[in-house]
Amino acid sequence: MKYLLMLFENEKAWDALPQEEAQKVLEEYAAFSESIEKSGNNIAGEALQPTSTATTVRVRDGKRLTTDGPFAETREQLGGFFLVEAMDLDEAIALASRIPAARSGCVEIRPVMDYSDVMG
Repeated sequence: MKYLLMLFENEKAWDALPQEEAQKVLEEYAAFSESIEKSGNNIAGEALQPTSTATTVRVRDGKRLTTDGPFAETREQLGGFFLVEAMDLDEAIALASRIPAARSGCVEIRPVMDYSDVMG
């Protein structure tokens, strides 16, 4: 089953990290990425640019509205994701617990919709 592991952290806290500490965390992400690649769990993953680069799109009454920034102000922002293959939720939780963001923010796990179940 596919799971999306969404990484939420406080961007300001990340920006405040000393360079050597930030480098250490990035090395942990690289090691995690390598390990899930080797284990066959990895499907995709990317880091995202800061929320200051985000654009939110809405369509209301047939009119497109765009807003700079994320949809809502929150303490933690979506900073990246891993799309993984896992046997079940327990395995997805085990993978998520190894991601550095789980220590300083949180990792939200969502099963990917399998439309073959719905569409028959």
